[in-house]
Amino acid sequence: MAKVAVLGAGSWGTALSIVLADNQHEVRLWTHRTEQAKKINQTRRNDQYLDAVIPEAITAYSDLKQAIAGVTAVVFVVPTKAIREVARQVDPLISPETTIIHASKGIEPVTLKRVSQMIGEELTAFKEEEIVVLSGPSHAEEVALRQPTTVTVSSVDPDRARLTQDLFINESFRVYTSPDVLGIELGGALKNIIALGAGISDGLGYGDNAKAALMTRGLAEIARLGTSLGANPLSFLGLPGVGDLIVTCTSVHSRNWRAGNLLGKGNKLEDVLEQMGMVVEGVRTVKAAYQFAKEQQVEMPITEGIYQVLFEGKQPKDVVGQLMSRNKRQEMDDLAQLLMERYSQ
Repeated sequence: MAKVAVLGAGSWGTALSIVLADNQHEVRLWTHRTEQAKKINQTRRNDQYLDAVIPEAITAYSDLKQAIAGVTAVVFVVPTKAIREVARQVDPLISPETTIIHASKGIEPVTLKRVSQMIGEELTAFKEEEIVVLSGPSHAEEVALRQPTTVTVSSVDPDRARLTQDLFINESFRVYTSPDVLGIELGGALKNIIALGAGISDGLGYGDNAKAALMTRGLAEIARLGTSLGANPLSFLGLPGVGDLIVTCTSVHSRNWRAGNLLGKGNKLEDVLEQMGMVVEGVRTVKAAYQFAKEQQVEMPITEGIYQVLFEGKQPKDVVGQLMSRNKRQEMDDLAQLLMERYSQ
């Protein structure tokens, strides 16, 4: 039995805590809100974020030092905008032997850093290569119900990846490993952009044809940017790529889909975010991906169109027209071509 601190008591942090508790680990679920911690411990519920019973093996803390004391692993599940601040608070409290895992999906605007890079910069005793990423098609609501779920953990350090796999894997939560940290993180982050687009499409009243096209061409954009940065194109065909893309673009559980759906129905971004009541990572990621595409000189027309809707006030229907009237081109110039180029050498 291990002692594990899960930092972030939102829906996903709570769901991962339940997985760990089911595996007989002692779990410390940290929140910066004292009242939330008290309520979880008293009622065994976290109803604001997740409709599930909290197992007795989980204890909520609002004191970070107490939550981390003596643990063998720390799992970051806070929003990407809070990663650096929380990591700085964690830094003096942990030893180099601790396994550091993150399950947050996003890219930092301006710096264009991935979450593992942000954590690696803030934790003085750890290098980016020692951090483990957990990602994949995994709605918290279904994980908490012990419905079959598969994810991938990735680290340059195979021992840390296997240790993380052992921590989480059970009959309802299957865990694979991968060495492609870059591809795993980018797939998990960038699919949120396409999920916003899928929600916008549904909000506009378009059907399955439009959504299928958006998801397929969106995957091509993700792979195009990811491989330009050095990721393995095969990663985007796996669980944190196409798997996560499918689940996030097609489910009402998806915050990004719900936010996009409201935008497609004519709501303003500020009103949508206020109505959601939870972080919509895709909005922040759009800014970063748009900047990435410009710097890498990678064509990402869907991402650019969603950026125009979110931040330049362009109407969603006008963006659809813009996408549909682009110059003619072949389809085989994207993911398949990237695979052919990589594996024909």
